[in-house]
Formats: sequence, structure tokens, C-alpha cells
Amino acid sequence: MKNWIKKLGVTTLAAGLLAGFGATSALAQETVTVGIVSGPAEEIWQIVVDAAAKEDITVELELFTDYNQPNVALQNGSLDLNAFQHVAFLEDWNASNDGTLAPLGFTFVSPMGTYSEKISSLDELQDGDVVAIPNDPTNGGRAILALEIAGVIEVDDAVGALATTEDITDNPLNLQFEELDAAQLAVVLPDVATAIINTNFATDAGLSLKEAIFVDADYPDQLNELYKNVIAATEETKDNETLIRIVELYQTEEVAQAIYDLSNGGDKPIWEGAPVFGDDAEESDANAEDAESEEDAE
Repeated sequence: MKNWIKKLGVTTLAAGLLAGFGATSALAQETVTVGIVSGPAEEIWQIVVDAAAKEDITVELELFTDYNQPNVALQNGSLDLNAFQHVAFLEDWNASNDGTLAPLGFTFVSPMGTYSEKISSLDELQDGDVVAIPNDPTNGGRAILALEIAGVIEVDDAVGALATTEDITDNPLNLQFEELDAAQLAVVLPDVATAIINTNFATDAGLSLKEAIFVDADYPDQLNELYKNVIAATEETKDNETLIRIVELYQTEEVAQAIYDLSNGGDKPIWEGAPVFGDDAEESDANAEDAESEEDAE
């Protein structure tokens, strides 16, 4: 894994340094085209559009309906930024396409939920049941690892984030896996025992994360850091001051609140200093109080 994770925590500092040292700009105009997947992201990014307009920056949103095209468009220069993927997906796309895409800043982590119309717990899975998972390498791998977190299967530890069904080392229930386009998983729910669905597609299908029978992000100590979502540019444009400013305009309390509200508390803003809400806020306050008590005791 590249050292992007550490770098993304200093976006604001980088912007100041770039301004001070006169970094070259790959964009001649103050117009930025951002590719996003249609759904709640449209309303979230509208906040950025409005904020940028006050600084005489025009942000144009281009909507996509799948995960395959936004990176192609970013790589060929049709887009200046995109915001739809986690680090694992971006790294896999680069490796498979000789890509030069690079993350500029974190956005949120989107839990992956396991849904069913037939069972209320993964403990109710039966021998030979069919489980539907995404057919792209990174989200498919995450779905498989979610089942491992849940204790349903075992996976070869050496594989990492890109696990496949071939990497399952123990499948006591002889589960069958149906690999489908992520946008189709909610459609097949009546026909399978369970489906593991990305939050945005689940939301589009009218599913709430509260309906999920298992959520991988409920186990953050076991969730790979590669599953944090990012705003991406290309290596050639990643130092562009205007693009960095768009990241800053995204990483605000207003956007964080919109992320929380539009996902019903499911998605969690994860840039450095991002506010926390709901149960997470209560847990954060409790941890802070515990830490303060320990300091006082010392």
C-alpha cells in the first residue's frame, strides 16, 4: 500500500505550502469538473458547488451510474476530480489500467451492509445458501472479508483487501457465491439468502443501514483502512491549488453533517478533524472523559 494514508491528513497544510511556493497549476481556468455516482452524493457536493461559487470557482458535477467509468474519465482528462471510491478500489484500478490516479483527501467511510429478505441473522444461514456479492475486485473482496469478520468463513490472511472466493480457506456451510454488478445486488435480494451491498446502492434501493443484518464498519478494529473513500485527481494535477481548495471546501462541518444526515448516520466523515455525530459522538466523549480521568489519576 502506498503512503497516501499519512499524506491525506495534511491536505490543508499542503495547500498553504503550495500557495507559498508558487506551485504550477495544471488548470488554466477556475472551472473544476467532478465525477460522482448519482444519489446522495449529488446533494452533498452541491454544498461544495455553492461554496466554491463564492470564491469564483465553478464546480461542474458529472453523474455516473456505475463504478467503471469515473476513473476512465479522470485518467483521460474529461474530469478534474472524482469522488466515489475508496483507496483499495483506486489502487486496484491503477494497477489494472496503468493508471496515474492519486487521492487528494479523505471523504467518508461507507459501511458495507449485509441484507436479507429471508433471514434476520447470519447465524440462520443454511448449508448451500447463495450469497450475492459485488463482482468488482475491491468491493467483492470487502464483502468476503465482511463474512470473515462475521465468523461465517475463513480467508487466507496473506491475500489482503483483494480476497476472492478462491481465497476462502474454510466454508463450513458450503455457501455459494453469486457475483454481480454492485447496482444489481438489491434487485436479487428475493432470490438469494443474503446480499452484501454498498451503502449508496442500498440507499438508492430504499434500504436503510438499520435493516442490515450485519455491518462491517461496526467492527472498526477489523476493517481495513483501505476502505476509506477519497477525492482523487491524477499524479499530474494533484498539486493544483484549485483542486486542493475543492478538497478543503468539501472537508467542512456542513458537508460532514450532510453526509451523516443523508446516510441516516451510516456514512462516517473521516478526514482529520471531522466532526462526529450520534452514537459515535457519545463514544468519543466517553473516551475523552476516560482519558482525562487517567491523566488526573497520574
